[in-house]
Amino acid sequence: MAADYKIVNIKELEDMAVKFGLSPNVEARFGRSATDAKQGGFSYQKLAPDFRQPFGHRHEGQEEFYVVLAGSGRITLEDETRDLNQWDVVRVAPTVARGFAAGPDGLEFLVFGAGETGDAEMIESFWEDAG
Repeated sequence: MAADYKIVNIKELEDMAVKFGLSPNVEARFGRSATDAKQGGFSYQKLAPDFRQPFGHRHEGQEEFYVVLAGSGRITLEDETRDLNQWDVVRVAPTVARGFAAGPDGLEFLVFGAGETGDAEMIESFWEDAG
């Protein structure tokens, strides 16, 4: 019987930021499908120096953890903004709207989520709504 596992290299996953016209300011690689995950997933995100994501998002049922690997920046959670530094971990409940802005050295982080796929709501007016 074959073992049920999968090993992938994050940097070899397709950069979806290119597909959605966000490159070169964003790098976004998603690993749920690539690892054949059944209950969770992850992504790698990298924002260029002083770049703010053009939208925010929330989920219906997926809780997420963000782990800052390098650089610094800010996360806005609804109407509260917090600084982020290397090795900070942020847990965000599904329905909390969130968005990221990189500091002068950029912002590089991993995202881990558990829950249903396809439940993300993109918020185009996030930054205006967040104040």
